[in-house]
Formats: sequence, structure tokens, C-alpha cells
Amino acid sequence: MNDQPTVEARGLAKHYGGKRAVHNLDLTLIPGECVALVGHNGAGKSSLIKLMLGLTYRDAGQLSVLGHDPAGRAAAGMRRRIGFLPENVALHPGMTGHECLDFYARLKGVTPAGNAALLARVGLPEAASRQRISTYSKGMRQRLGLAQALLGDPRLLFLDEPTTGLDPALRQGFYAIVRELRDQGVTILLCSHALTELEGQADRVVVMNRGCKVAEGSLDTLRMLADLPQRLTVTLQTAEAATRLCALHRLALPVDGRHRVNIPCERSRKLELIRTLLASDSVTDLELVQPSLDEIYAHFLSREDAA
Repeated sequence: MNDQPTVEARGLAKHYGGKRAVHNLDLTLIPGECVALVGHNGAGKSSLIKLMLGLTYRDAGQLSVLGHDPAGRAAAGMRRRIGFLPENVALHPGMTGHECLDFYARLKGVTPAGNAALLARVGLPEAASRQRISTYSKGMRQRLGLAQALLGDPRLLFLDEPTTGLDPALRQGFYAIVRELRDQGVTILLCSHALTELEGQADRVVVMNRGCKVAEGSLDTLRMLADLPQRLTVTLQTAEAATRLCALHRLALPVDGRHRVNIPCERSRKLELIRTLLASDSVTDLELVQPSLDEIYAHFLSREDAA
């Protein structure tokens, strides 16, 4: 596998008038990884993708995409090796799926010979030839947009809110495709507000706020950096035992009727607390719950806002 960076940005900046869209950003993407780019609306995610696509030009810093300046004159060939699924898929309503994909294949300069297999891969084998796009559901349009992004076997794939409108089964199928592409050496940058579904899917997470990168690393790395309390969910035999445990740790009484108590736990006290709980005859089950990506994301944003 080629170990040269697919994307390399150093001190990258983009401003619109007096508004800072991307500021002093360093980022490296390598082949065969899926990177989640997270941040609230206006954090700079879309502005960064537009810079990497060559749709806008940087105001400062350096940017290389597949070895080229994406806004330079020699970038046309580079763009043929990039796939992009925008957040709001706009497709011609009078075309069928097959006609639409053939159209985009011609625009990209690739053969349409594999389009039928590509449509089957995203779950549109029959409707794509019979139905006009105007009759498609949101999920069907999203799948057709994904097929468009996969035209020409791209080496770099930008996916902006790709699972919008997909039911749980189709989301699993989508992430199966993402893993397959990653294993083939494709670099995938995935923007999503559905943070919980990114857990276990992204090799690395980049958190943006106000145009800046405020945190970066694997989910385990971000958990260590955030140093948020873990949670021990303890199930007890009786309501009386649950009441005693709540009183001991100054917690509210459980209200779900299953005698379960959630105890916040700092990492340094985790083993000691687990040993104590397991020594009790009243404990019937014990589960360690790590901070979710939602909680980690909220932590980094609140830290930046406080600063």
C-alpha cells in the first residue's frame, strides 16, 4: 500500500470577508484509513472539503491533495481520482438511476460499463432502471449519490452526512462498503452529526470548532485526552441493596425498577471500585460504560468555548 499522504495541509486558512472559515489547520490523511470530521454547523468542515476539492482557494498555508495543488492548473486529473457525496444530493428528477449514473460517468471521463454492478452494490439494482429519480425516497437518492461518488474507483472519498435517510439495515450496508474501500487503500473523510454511529467505524476523529482543529486522534486517544469519568452500571438483587449503594455514593435512587445504579468513576479509581463491588453478594451484574463520542465532542467544544 502506498504510504504517501493522500492529503497534507499545513497552516491552512480560508476567510470570507471578516469571517474565519478555516484557520491555521494542520491535517494529514493517509491511504487506507477512515477519518471522521466532526463539528457543529459553521465549524469549518464544508469549507475544508471545498478547499480540498479545489472549489475555493486558500488564503494562507499549504495544501496538497493526491500530490497536487487542488486549485492549480494541473488538478483536473487529480479530481478524477476523488469521489464526493455532498450533504444535499441534487439529481435530475427526470432521469432514471441508470441514466443519471451514465451521465456522471461521462462527466468524469470513466467507462459506464460497471454502472449496473455499482448500482447493485448500493442496493438499487432494479429501481435504477425503471423509476424516475423524482419518485425516489430520500434513502434511494442517497444511495444513488453514493454510487456517483464511487465512479472511477476513487483513491480519495469525501462523504458529507452520508447516512441521512438510510434505515439501520442500509446504514450497516453503507459502512460495510466503507470498510471494504478502506481495506483496498482508499482514503475516506467522513463528516457526520450522527456521532454514535461513527464509533467503531472511524480510525481517527478530527474535531473542529470555529475553523480550528481542536482535537485529533483515535477514539481511545480522545477519551484519554478528555479524561471524562467512566460509568459503572451496577445491577443489584433487591431495591434495598440499590438504595444502600446510592446512599453510599450520594446518588439519586434508580427509577427504572430493575435495581440498577450508575456510578461515575474516574479512571484512577476504576479497578478499586470494581473489586469492592464484586466482593458484594448483592451485585448480580456489572458493566463498564466508556464516555461516548457525543460526550467527548461536547467536552472539547465546552473547553474551547471556556478558553
